Amino acid sequence: MNKTERQETVESLSALLKDAPHLYVTDFTGMTVLRMTEFRRRLRATGAKYVVVKNTLAQRALAANKISAFDPHLTGPVGLVLAGADPLPSAKVVGDFAKEFQKPTVKIGLIEGKPVEPSYVKRLGELPPRDVLLAQFAGCLNGVLYQVVATLEAFRDQRQASNSTEN
Repeated sequence: MNKTERQETVESLSALLKDAPHLYVTDFTGMTVLRMTEFRRRLRATGAKYVVVKNTLAQRALAANKISAFDPHLTGPVGLVLAGADPLPSAKVVGDFAKEFQKPTVKIGLIEGKPVEPSYVKRLGELPPRDVLLAQFAGCLNGVLYQVVATLEAFRDQRQASNSTEN
């Protein structure tokens, strides 16, 4: 790779990093080409991209975007998951794929401009989808409403009982 090709790679990666507010650095050691292709396909379905690039070029592109927290983690075979506006679907794909095939492993993440530990990315991937969370919230509200109604009915029954004993 000559100097102009390296510069073009850094510039294109810098542009991708500007468009991706969420980023995960992964170690893909031991992944076959077929698994890597499947991993990329699953990420693409969520609107994310998976980029494998030389560490020095990744450091330059990250430095151009003022991201320096990743430098110690850019060792060995590294792939970058460039998530879209929502970090959850891509974190879910990374977590599910790692459960299924034991690879890739997350080294560090960047959520809303802040570096996060791999355990945080794992927890993001374990969150249920938005619809399920809303249904759980509605169920909690429903339970509270039933308790309020039951309390009011008990209070009404108590008042009726006290009124009937007074008469």
